[in-house]
Amino acid sequence: MGEGQKQGEGPRERNRPHFAHKSEEEFARILDFYGIRWEYEPRSFPLQWDESGRVVESFTPDFYLPDFDLYIELTTLKQSLVTKKNRKIRRLRELYPGIRLKIFYGKDYRYFAWKYGLAPAQERDGNSRQTK
Repeated sequence: MGEGQKQGEGPRERNRPHFAHKSEEEFARILDFYGIRWEYEPRSFPLQWDESGRVVESFTPDFYLPDFDLYIELTTLKQSLVTKKNRKIRRLRELYPGIRLKIFYGKDYRYFAWKYGLAPAQERDGNSRQTK
């Protein structure tokens, strides 16, 4: 598995990787709750190389669900960073057409967090107004 134990193994907190964002930790807890095996950032995909063949750009999806052969990327970033990430995802799909990847954008993640009780209803749509 490598340095830092990257695979989620149920609720054993001592095996938790250091997540880059709170949304990733919340997502891992939901996967654990439903007994879905996952790995955190297990693989980087080279996207661009220099003249010497060295990798100069790569993409590392947040999660891999081995039972589904599916990568998950959570994108809760501001729009300017999402555009750059979308470019990387398009490149990944060109170079690795057999890789299955699901992207959760900010709106998707907020709905997901609301649905599973991780966020109050007013945060569902990404604003602070009360929803009825």
